[in-house]
Amino acid sequence: MADETEPTKVAEQKKPLEPLPAAASKQYVWKSPKGDEIHYTATAEMVPVRADDGQLMGHMFMFSQVSDDADKSDRPVTFCWNGGPGGASYMVNIGGMGALRVKTDGMAHLKGVGEVEDNPDSLLPSSDLVFIDAFGTGYSHVDPNYDAKKVWGVDGDADAFTRGIIEWLTEHGRFNSPLYLYGESYGTMRNAVVYRLLGEHGVGVTGVVEQSTILDYAPTLSGNDAYYMGMVPVYAATANYFGKAGQGVDQYQWYDKAFDFVNSTLAGALVLGDELPDDRMDEIAGQMSELIGLSKDFIKSKGLRIELDTFRKSLLADEGKTTGRYDTRFSTYGYPDVQGDNEFFAGEDPSYDAINAAYLDVYMKLLGDMGFKGYENYVGLSMKVNESWNWNHQAPGTMGAPQTPNVAYDIATALRRNPTSRILFFGGIHDAATPYWNVRHDMGKLFLPQALKDRIEYHVHSNGHMLYCDQVALEAAGPELAAFYEKRHED
Repeated sequence: MADETEPTKVAEQKKPLEPLPAAASKQYVWKSPKGDEIHYTATAEMVPVRADDGQLMGHMFMFSQVSDDADKSDRPVTFCWNGGPGGASYMVNIGGMGALRVKTDGMAHLKGVGEVEDNPDSLLPSSDLVFIDAFGTGYSHVDPNYDAKKVWGVDGDADAFTRGIIEWLTEHGRFNSPLYLYGESYGTMRNAVVYRLLGEHGVGVTGVVEQSTILDYAPTLSGNDAYYMGMVPVYAATANYFGKAGQGVDQYQWYDKAFDFVNSTLAGALVLGDELPDDRMDEIAGQMSELIGLSKDFIKSKGLRIELDTFRKSLLADEGKTTGRYDTRFSTYGYPDVQGDNEFFAGEDPSYDAINAAYLDVYMKLLGDMGFKGYENYVGLSMKVNESWNWNHQAPGTMGAPQTPNVAYDIATALRRNPTSRILFFGGIHDAATPYWNVRHDMGKLFLPQALKDRIEYHVHSNGHMLYCDQVALEAAGPELAAFYEKRHED
């Protein structure tokens, strides 16, 4: 008699990506301008990341530069990444903190064939370095049998990076080394959550470097007053650079003047909205015009609220040019207005176009010279990841999980739990992507005790979003980073 029981349904398993690229290593010698040398080994590898139940989440591409010195008892290891979300880590590597870098040329557009040199301002003298690509970027990939939605979000991404770091520490025998996190842009938001999660996994963090920081996403919402307040100092610095305002005044003095204007004058005016008396509106618009180089009547017509795209199109309009977003000192030829061009224009950025091809081409050649053969396409910036991002995040001590995350609470929680750790914030006066005013505002609302505030330091430089694209800023930041790492010996 035939078996009439229902056949067991087996979930279809997708085949994994095969084969994984084999790890590749090569020895180098880094030389400083003074003749100092560091012998180090660069390794490119795919590191498995697993969930608590052992399921493979995927493989993260990690590029490390590790000193060949046998004594690693006091040698830090720093995990570095860019942001996006959806950005790989090649820029913070070959652009700024790695042992090798692409030479920049001020605000000029680099040729596709980049010139490479030992990076005199690399973090390598202070720390071993591990550059990590987020899932779905670079060569990192989510396993086909794992749901990518679980890692493409504020919390899932931080969890994956935490697991990836622990796996690298395990494979390379580096537990109990001083551990640092270095993030840029969205990577600073990732830093805040990973900082907390590593502590919850019993892994101590010695220091966190936040370059071009965003902690609270509320200012990205339409009409948020903090957005307009944060932009004004950047506008002022940009107008000063192009000779449209503050001629003959030091760039930092002009930036600070605008910073103070926001705190003392503009903030209260924006809160009043259309209840601000006309004579007061006229007065404040005049002060703002002096600072940012746009006419008083134009600023009044906007209710003191100047959008970034409006500023970028307006400041150099008489020259037929627009400014950058990541770094507002970069400029390009303006686009004619066409129907529906706002979204297109917002995504156009000469400060990104000027460097991206040179950086990525050099990085690919570096990996090839090491013998690492990745997949067909290295995804420098994935819009698929960016547009799929889950922004829900429940900060410690709060109710619910809003879609406008504020990880300032995470970084404060992590510091309270680990009061021997330190945090360094880098800001750039020409950064219109993550304005420095907002960082100070967000941290000021935490009301940390003085003992913890003493563990935090802030440094502002001439750069835009990418510190490493500005040679002057990079040279100034180098000693500050070295001193920050040495402070681990003070406690």
